[in-house]
This record gives sequence, structure tokens and C-alpha cells, in this order.
Amino acid sequence: MLGGWRRACLEVFLKQPVALRARRQLSTSAVLCYASVRNTVEMDDYPCDVIRNFSIIAHIDHGKSTLADRLLELTGTIEKKEKGMNKQVLDKLKVERERGITVKAQTARYLLNLIDTPGHVDFAWEVSRSLAACQGALLLVDASQGVQAQSLSVFHAAKERGLTIIPVLNKIDLPAAQPERVAAQMQGTFGIDPKDVLQISAKSGIGIESVLQAIIKRIPPPSGDISSPLKAFLFDSSYDRYRGVISLVSIQGGVLKKGDRIASCYTRKKYEVTELGIMYPEEVPTAELRPGQVGFIACNMKESSEAHVGDTLHRVGAPVEPMPGFKPAKAMVYAGVYPVDSNDFLKLEESIKRLTLTDRSVEVARESSTALGQGCRLGFLGTLHMDVFRQRLEDEYDASVIITAPTVPYKVVYKDKNGERVVIVSNPTDFPDTTDGMTSKVKEVSEPVVRATIIVPEEYLGDMMELCFSHRAEELDHRYLDASGALSSRIMLTCTMPLSEIVTDFFDRLKSRSSGFASFDYEDAGYKPSNLVKMTFLLNGKPVDALALIVHRSAEQEVGRAWVKKLHKVIPRQLFEVPIQATVGKKVIARETLSAMRADVTAGLYGGHYERKLKHLENQKEGKRRMKRIGTVDLPQEAFFEILSSKT
Repeated sequence: MLGGWRRACLEVFLKQPVALRARRQLSTSAVLCYASVRNTVEMDDYPCDVIRNFSIIAHIDHGKSTLADRLLELTGTIEKKEKGMNKQVLDKLKVERERGITVKAQTARYLLNLIDTPGHVDFAWEVSRSLAACQGALLLVDASQGVQAQSLSVFHAAKERGLTIIPVLNKIDLPAAQPERVAAQMQGTFGIDPKDVLQISAKSGIGIESVLQAIIKRIPPPSGDISSPLKAFLFDSSYDRYRGVISLVSIQGGVLKKGDRIASCYTRKKYEVTELGIMYPEEVPTAELRPGQVGFIACNMKESSEAHVGDTLHRVGAPVEPMPGFKPAKAMVYAGVYPVDSNDFLKLEESIKRLTLTDRSVEVARESSTALGQGCRLGFLGTLHMDVFRQRLEDEYDASVIITAPTVPYKVVYKDKNGERVVIVSNPTDFPDTTDGMTSKVKEVSEPVVRATIIVPEEYLGDMMELCFSHRAEELDHRYLDASGALSSRIMLTCTMPLSEIVTDFFDRLKSRSSGFASFDYEDAGYKPSNLVKMTFLLNGKPVDALALIVHRSAEQEVGRAWVKKLHKVIPRQLFEVPIQATVGKKVIARETLSAMRADVTAGLYGGHYERKLKHLENQKEGKRRMKRIGTVDLPQEAFFEILSSKT
């Protein structure tokens, strides 16, 4: 959950200024299909039967935000500019526009309530929350790339919630598009009739009208009774520095008005509604919100933690049965964040606090390092989430930070006379030394595993299998997505992999070995016992806590050598020789020696026996030896930054 809201309303009215009574006599499809502009929005004009709540779900880079732009233009929500001018209207963050991705679920609200969802696997929690407020979804598939890994996961997420799925093939105007073949893939993978698949080009506007008509005809309206007690489902929130927490709610029953006293089923706290409205595409205040409608409310909520995602709000004195909530966001990747200048810690901490007001999925805890000073331990949904958060710190708060190597949460089971206890370890410095004889209290160490899905052309199957096995994959299986006899069939690989193998360079290798054609998705599969060890790095015999790693026993040699060589490149030379060692327990796995800076003590000697020169060299050598015994290696922050930001 990253950044500010990206909501917009698909506000739909009649072109002719007819009376409301006459308008109500028209068909639902007519009311929804034509648009004109009106300054105020009377929400009582629109009962449940003329509302459609839907989202756009797809694999990353299949055109979700572009389709949202065209729908906003077609319904008159935004002014239609010259071709290609309206780009990523719902992507408001700088990082979203630069990377061409959606990282924050946003809402477009009106009779057609559009909720634009992220497409990357890291933001699956965002997708699940968005789908909870919908009755239908547009399943968008690229006609040139076909069904991708994330397409499978978002399809099943929508199906589990009972949503009506409208299949849409995008980018049919590309030279590489194969709409018939991809439609057959969708039939084999999802069981979708090819006749039901809409073929469009969101960029050029081809077929967008048919999408709008399908939304109206196929997606059922929301249910809700205006006379029932107020029941509002809170599925998103953001923070405004002047108004406090702004909550996004879906009204399930009753009417919510300004001045109403509401209470939370989760926290039991009470609030007074000071402002409410819809997004069109920015905030538009309204007098009330009715059943089936989605809007925002402000109620003097001071802390973002009070807006519990999945909470049910009701009128004070009229409690209701709470709706099923969500599983809380679970951090999958942890990393330490430190300022490049240790004097900037308080500024960095305040910047992180402000960012987490709008990104509730980030876990934050203070930590300190002898090498890097004070910093914060942050938990993220994935490596992309971590990278986006870092970029937002730099873009929005001008922060210069060092992020330690990402790690995953490990489960350590200790056994003593009082029984067993389980500890979750996310910081490598807290990981027990399992090679030490004193660690008999450690009964078992488990690491998180995921169920991974890879979709790749058949010619890359061997490379993908080799890549998976090199990253400790198990239970490898595959099946064909295309009909037999296709010239270039696509295969879906499934396997179980340790999460720690994915958060390093797995995705880069996947794209490299498949020439960019493979797509990748994964879901949590719990914990599995594993043979893990803590690797520490010594500079002149002294450990550097910020560089500690948790690695599998089978990879300790490879990882140790790679990191020692990396350290040898970036550590500045000292006046004495510096051994750089990677150790597991008391065993040295790899070593490099950084030679000392030395003056030419024999430069002023002319002639004489060689023993005269040798005497000067021995004296210098003894001095370096004494230096080494008492010398400390100062690893500058720039070296840390280069080590931890480098992938090679």
C-alpha cells in the first residue's frame, strides 16, 4: 500500500437535460452509457440497480492504467485530450510514472465504480482489498504476450470472492498480437469461452465502448437496503496532514451522512463524520452515501492504525454483525535502512514515519549497528516494494540511505527445561550460531517457502528447470498452456522454493535466461525446516555486524567467496595489511588479503650490500605488524553503499 490515493469517478449522465422522472424510466444501460458534465452529484439519484462496482486485474504491464484512462475519457470523467496525452491518470506517484507500474490500489467512483489494482506479485494484498469492494472484474490479458503468471493468481483471487469475470484481450493492434491463440490459452487455462472475450486496444481506443457495455450488462449491481442499519466496509485508507485519516468505505446498508456518529467494530472507538464524498477523479463532497456506493469519509481519526483495513463501521447505538475482514499484510522481506550521514537519523526516522502513514503494509522497528550507527528495520511485501519505498524516500524526502542486504523471517525453535518456544528472526545478527556446541537449545530452524509459478515458451524449459534447481526448488511440475501442435507452445512450471532464493537475484536471472519472455508469480506456502547457518565477515579479525548473512549450508562456499571479493574491491587500503574473511562459526570459508599502503624505504639508498636494504624493509615490516595488532579498519559509509547496492 504505497503513496497517495489514485481515484477517479466514471460519472455517467444523459446528454439531454431531461427531468429525473423521465431519466428513471430509461433503461439502466442508457443511464450508464452516456455522459455529460454536472457540477454537483446527488447520490440519491442512483439506487443500487444503476451502480456497477468493478476493478481491472492483470499481469504487470498489460495495460491496466491505460484502459482506465480510456474509460475515464469515454465517460467524460476527464477531458479527452490529443491522442496519447492522457497517460496514467490514476498513477499519481512519481515512482509509478517513472517505472510504468501501479503500486497503490486506487478507486474510481460513480455509477461505474472503477478500482484500479496493482499488477506486481508484491502487491497481492492490495488486489485482495480492492476486489472486496467489487462485484465484477475485467481480466486484462496482453494479446502479444498471452496469459502470464500473475494473470493466474489474480483470476483465482477474483473467483474465490465470487466476482463476475469479463475477459479482455488488449493490444490487438500490435504486429506481434495473436488474439485467436491467446483466446485459446484463456479457454484452456481459465475455462473461458473465446466468444466472451472482448478484443480491444486501450492505447488507440479500439473497442473501449464494448468494454463499457459489457460492464453494464454482465456485472451484477451491488445489494443493499436503504432502510437497514448503517453498515460500511472499510477497505483502504490514506493520511492527510490537515484532516487526519481519510478512509475509503463501501456502503453495504443504510445511509451515511455528514454529522453522523459512527463506531468501529474492531477498535470500538467512536467518531463524528466531518466530511464525505466520492472521487471524480479528485474528491467531490456529497450530502450522503447510500447502499452500493463507494466513497471517502473524514472523521477526525488521528492515527492511521485506527483505520483497520477490513473493519466494519456502524452508527453509534446500532451495532451490526461485522463483515469478514482481511488477513493482515505479512512482511516477506526485511532490510535495515540507515542514513549515509549518521547525523541524519532523526530526519530519516521522521521521513519513514510519514511514508508509513500512507503505506500501512510496512513494518518499522528501530535498530542499531556498530558499523552503521542508528537505523530502522523495515519489513516489506517484497523486493519491488522495498525498492519503491527507497525511491520514495529519495524523491519525496531527499533522503540518502543505505539499505542492507534483504533477508526473510526465519523461525527458530528453542528447547529447554521449560519446553519449546518459537522465535521469528528477521535480523541476521540475532540468528543463533548453529555450528556452536553451545546451541544445543536450538531444536529446529525453518525458512519460509513459496509456491512459485513460471510461464515460459517451450524452448526455454531446460534453462528454467536448471535455474529452479540451482535455487533449491522442489516438487517441480509442468504442463502445456497451448493446444498440442502449436508452433511455439508455452509451458507453466510450478515448484516449491525457499523465499530467500527469490529475494536475491532470481528474477534477474529468470529474465536473462528466458530473453525476457518468462513471467513469475508466487504465493506463501508456510515454513519448512532447513540447514541454515549464519555467515559473518571479519575485517582484521573484527566482525562487521551490518554484513552478516543467513545462508543455506550448500551455498556457503559460493556466497562467501563472492562477498569477500566484493569487499576486497571497495574497502580502502590501510597502512597495514587487512585480512578479509568470511566465517561460519569458527570456520573460515573464504579469504582475501588487502595489501598495505607502504612507502619505498629503500628509495634513498644508493649502492651498498643488499643486506642494508633488507634491514630497512624488515624494520618497515615489523612496524606494519605492530600496526595491524592494534589497528582498526574504518569501513566508510560509501563502501557500504557500494557493497549493498551492487548485485555482482
